[in-house]
Amino acid sequence: MPAPDLLEFWNEAEIVPISALEHYAYCPRQCALIHIEQVYEENVYTLRGAALHERVDQAEGLIEDGFVLEYALPLWSVRLGLIGRADVVGFLPDGTPYPIEYKSGKRKVKYHDDVQLCAQAMCLEEMLQRAVPKGSIYYYASRRRREVEFTADLRALTEQVIHETRQMFRSGRTPPPLNDARCPDCSLIRLCMPDVIARLQQEQTR
Repeated sequence: MPAPDLLEFWNEAEIVPISALEHYAYCPRQCALIHIEQVYEENVYTLRGAALHERVDQAEGLIEDGFVLEYALPLWSVRLGLIGRADVVGFLPDGTPYPIEYKSGKRKVKYHDDVQLCAQAMCLEEMLQRAVPKGSIYYYASRRRREVEFTADLRALTEQVIHETRQMFRSGRTPPPLNDARCPDCSLIRLCMPDVIARLQQEQTR
């Protein structure tokens, strides 16, 4: 199915990459630095992730565990103004799509991962006119898969993240840093400087 021209329905600044949803759900400032300011810096985690996705993208269609697997499948949603691609989409014998997202870390429940996967499912539903009730996230470091059910609550959360991400894109503004437990593992910590900015803000309020 050819992708529609989303610019017929959305302004360019309003089209949200699916990958931005994970970034926003994790940290809005990280999302803005990557997608608004176009800055990025590699660390060991991003390099591992890039290498993993390169291996996944190079795979071809396979049949595994009753699934027909399609790799690096382009995704879009006119309704939601989304564009991106899925690492892998498995198709059950009855044609039901089952998105699979690959992560380089260990198995752990992370709602920002679930939001990204749910957005992929909602794109597939619009594209294929088929219900997508669940998918899974495969954690390469632990070689374990976590199944995610696309509940009404998760779908509502995903649409809220899409809305908030789009609002931030429209504003063109980067939120201030929060300097919390998420920061040490962030690839942008040296560019974001959350500790330095937080210290300066504290000094200004004294």
